[in-house]
Amino acid sequence: MTAPLRIGNASGFYGDRFDALREMLTGGPLDVLTGDYLAELTMLIPARGRLKDPARGYATTFLRQLEEGLGLAHERGVKIVANAGGLNPAGLAQQVRELAERAGVPARVAHVEGDSLPVPEGCLTANAYLGGAGIAACLRAGADVVVTGRVTDAALVTGPAAAHFGWGPDDLDALAGAVVAGHVLECGAQATGGNYAFFRDHDIRRPGFPVAEIHADGASVITKHDGTGGVVDLGTVTAQLLYETGGARYAGPDVTARLDTVRLAQDGPDRVRISGVRGEAPPPTLKVGLNRLGGWRNEVVFVLTGLDIEAKARLVREQFADALTRSGGEPAEVRWELARTDRPDAATEETASALLRLVVRDPDPEAVGRAVSGAAVELALASYPGFHVTTPPGKGSPYGVFEARYVPAGEVPHLAVLPDGRRERQDPPARTRPLRDVEPPPLPEPLPPGPTRVAPLGRIAGARSGDKGGDANIGVWVRDEDAWRWLAHELTVERFKELLPECAELGVTRHILPNLRALNFVVRGLLGEGVAARRRFDPQAKAVGEWLRSRRLPVPVPLLEAVHAPEVTV
Repeated sequence: MTAPLRIGNASGFYGDRFDALREMLTGGPLDVLTGDYLAELTMLIPARGRLKDPARGYATTFLRQLEEGLGLAHERGVKIVANAGGLNPAGLAQQVRELAERAGVPARVAHVEGDSLPVPEGCLTANAYLGGAGIAACLRAGADVVVTGRVTDAALVTGPAAAHFGWGPDDLDALAGAVVAGHVLECGAQATGGNYAFFRDHDIRRPGFPVAEIHADGASVITKHDGTGGVVDLGTVTAQLLYETGGARYAGPDVTARLDTVRLAQDGPDRVRISGVRGEAPPPTLKVGLNRLGGWRNEVVFVLTGLDIEAKARLVREQFADALTRSGGEPAEVRWELARTDRPDAATEETASALLRLVVRDPDPEAVGRAVSGAAVELALASYPGFHVTTPPGKGSPYGVFEARYVPAGEVPHLAVLPDGRRERQDPPARTRPLRDVEPPPLPEPLPPGPTRVAPLGRIAGARSGDKGGDANIGVWVRDEDAWRWLAHELTVERFKELLPECAELGVTRHILPNLRALNFVVRGLLGEGVAARRRFDPQAKAVGEWLRSRRLPVPVPLLEAVHAPEVTV
């Protein structure tokens, strides 16, 4: 029997735990170590860096991590694959070569390029999401380190797995299994207890990073190095599977993975087996992420303390509007949000205070700059009693907008630049299949009627939420069949909108994943123009799932009595 390929992750985003690369290399056996440094928002960071210095445009943190990690990886025979190249993978590859030479490490370095497309007028970046074929080609050619630009997060796993097992583009089920494993790994410690709904069940003060043991048929076991913190169980893996996904078909450039075929099983302590994943031919198009400057924004947070909070909020809003009118008019967008963080008869001033948040946006920096900050400052001695703000008003700052488009895969020059400098173009898959929704599966039999008690949904259900452009997804799952029989019938789109009034006027789609005992809700437009625009209090929808879990509804008493986890703090 062929030994599994052990692929670890040491970075879930640009800014993740710096020591993780060394910890993963020294903590246990590995064949490949991956790092995910890019996100929709993150592409603006190398874009700004390259405006200052054309030779930059990559994740500089990765280079600093390699100063120690490159030698460790060579000693242990571990390949390193990372998308830290950002907008300049060739430049990062050259920097890695120079680092290897200085350190005396005989590392063969390759990179993948071609994702950078002609930038439309008004945009800063335009990058296609490539698959794992270029990574696989680099590894087959003997690369020890492969850096890429914009590839899909799962490509960091499908590429090494395809190279190791000899998979071709028609090995759809195997590729789909690797995509699912890659999706679990991509966000680092989120698979090992980080950001986990049932965090009180485990010690997650310093969770380790995940490892996938991938088999030749695409099945895998998700685990972590022995002795590291956190936990890997059915819940942590389910949560990550639901993160930033939509329907049952999870499309990518290598394959479309059917999430409704995923089967999970506990395979021992801190080991979860993923099997049964079916794959379909990928779509004929590639996603292209466009980032542009959306305009300028400013923010002021007024602190309202003690009595008459609502009246104080009305006063400052009226005064601010008058001041803006006198200075030439309001910005294009003005948003007020009153957060009632105050408590009656509070023992501290902070707990007696509410926060009134003002966000303004406009294409003109002057409209959100001096006019807004001046209006706020001028109220300091002429407004509500106890007037103060959390920070001094500033000049405003630019904000970005992410937009997704799609282009035929054959129009994108997916190139593997091998360790010897040869440039090998990767052909798109010959077989493609336009993406379409899966027919909803039948619902389980409902629970018989019985007594209920009003309680937070989170007493029995976990959730994880995230962003995709301007949309948000909220995955909700339960841990036993009786709870699933209730959840599938109770948490309809209508009930979801009732529980989350912010979503009431938006388009919401519910996807059913019975194998995971899960529902996945996609809310269109909740985040406006996306995370970079920072339009919303929680711009990446990270906590929408926890908001949903805190909402109360009638829950069957037997389900509540069957819960053995710690009581939810309300």
